[in-house]
Amino acid sequence: MDVHLASKRRAAASIEAAFPGAVVVDVTSRGPQPWVRLSPFFPHGAIPVPFTPDVTSQSVEGVWQALKVFMHADVDAGRLAVTAMRGLKRTSAAYGPPLGHRRGLYGTVLLGYEHARREIYLPTYRHVLEGGAAVEVAQLRELADRGPVVLLDYTLNGDPADLRTPLSHAALLRRHLLGDWPSEH
Repeated sequence: MDVHLASKRRAAASIEAAFPGAVVVDVTSRGPQPWVRLSPFFPHGAIPVPFTPDVTSQSVEGVWQALKVFMHADVDAGRLAVTAMRGLKRTSAAYGPPLGHRRGLYGTVLLGYEHARREIYLPTYRHVLEGGAAVEVAQLRELADRGPVVLLDYTLNGDPADLRTPLSHAALLRRHLLGDWPSEH
């Protein structure tokens, strides 16, 4: 299986030169159908919220943003119901410095960034890849079995322990396709 990553900000000609003949797939929230369904912003619905029995979210990003805790704002369960692929983010500019992610909507434990990636983001995104976006994952596997595929994302970090840059869902998707999913603990 031949799967690569490239920045969505990179020029198309540069990507073509680096990966001649590759199928380029934009998996960002601005990507085309059906690949936009692989974005963590896509509202698949019925996504379980970790450590919160019987509560679901419309999107992976909804879970991530809902459980984020700031100096001046606690969890925001309203993010779980958002079906638009924008207006989900909660920022330090609005709420003060981030303190961590709550381990469940009603939990008392605040997780640090790496633990939150592993215990919240990874299982939530994997749930989508194995459920709501399983058809698109299978289509990508077929494409990658026939030749090179390049996944586009804004960031390329696939290591949950690398806290210097945001985690890339395209890099996680690549790891999923290659059977190299990172540890969730």
